[in-house]
Amino acid sequence: MSINLKNKQEIIKEHGKNEKDSGSANVQVVMLSQKINELTEHLKNNKKDFQGRRGLLMMVGKRKRLLTYIKKQNLEEYRALIKKLGLRG
Repeated sequence: MSINLKNKQEIIKEHGKNEKDSGSANVQVVMLSQKINELTEHLKNNKKDFQGRRGLLMMVGKRKRLLTYIKKQNLEEYRALIKKLGLRG
C-alpha cells in the first residue's frame, strides 16, 4: 500500500524545489493523495477494514491541514496544486 521508491523520487522531482526536497508541503500533499487513492481502492474490496478506514480519515485530515497551510502561504500555488490533483470538484 505504500508508495515505492521510484514513484516517490518522481513525485519529489516534479513537485519539490530540488531532488532532495521531500518535506515541502506540496510534495507531502501529492504523496498523501496517492496513498489516499490506493487506500480507497483497498477499502472498496475490504469493507470491514475499520483500521484502514481510520487511517484513511487521518490521512485526509492531514492533507486538508497541509492544503490550508499552502493556501495561506501562496494562493496561486494552492490553486495550481488543486487543479493538478483534481481535488475539490
